[in-house]
Amino acid sequence: MDLDDLMPRKKPAGMAIGDNLETLSVAELERRVKDLEDEIARVKVELQKKRQHEAAARALFKS
Repeated sequence: MDLDDLMPRKKPAGMAIGDNLETLSVAELERRVKDLEDEIARVKVELQKKRQHEAAARALFKS
């Protein structure tokens, strides 16, 4: 067994905001839109959790 087999694999860098889109195919652009929509949904869930946490903290210290 090689040492590389024991190390966790890194995810590919993926895309970045502002990347050049001209070289991407229609399928790649559609996939990119789907990935971005998934990421927006994930961020919104985390944002909601943090807002709930802040509201609970405010309520605790208001009493």
